[in-house]
Amino acid sequence: MIVVAIIAILAAIAIPAYQDYAVRAQVAEGMSLATGAKAAIWDFVSNTGRYPPNNTSAGLASSGSITGSYVSGVDVTSGKVTVAFQGAKASTLIHDQTLVLSPVTHSGSIAWTCAPSTLDGKYLPSSCRK
Repeated sequence: MIVVAIIAILAAIAIPAYQDYAVRAQVAEGMSLATGAKAAIWDFVSNTGRYPPNNTSAGLASSGSITGSYVSGVDVTSGKVTVAFQGAKASTLIHDQTLVLSPVTHSGSIAWTCAPSTLDGKYLPSSCRK
């Protein structure tokens, strides 16, 4: 009986931790897909001195063409990169949520903030958590 109780306690701790890990891995796919958009925005800013208004101006494919197993699209709007999570494989915890990367220009470089994302803070990449 004691062994069963110990296993039950360990499972009660391990299962939620694993679920959070799995969701963060799905969000990491979104960050990976956003990397190309961030580079395209930097190129556009260095050439024009302003942020691109959309994917086409940044030299990217349309939002619906930049997809993954958990990501339904990567959209550029006025320099902000919005990653939408959806799809058959996406966790219900992030389904219909967005990760927004907002550019902040600092003396010739661009820093990225993760606001105003709709994802729960515990699922944000470590670079976004404070």
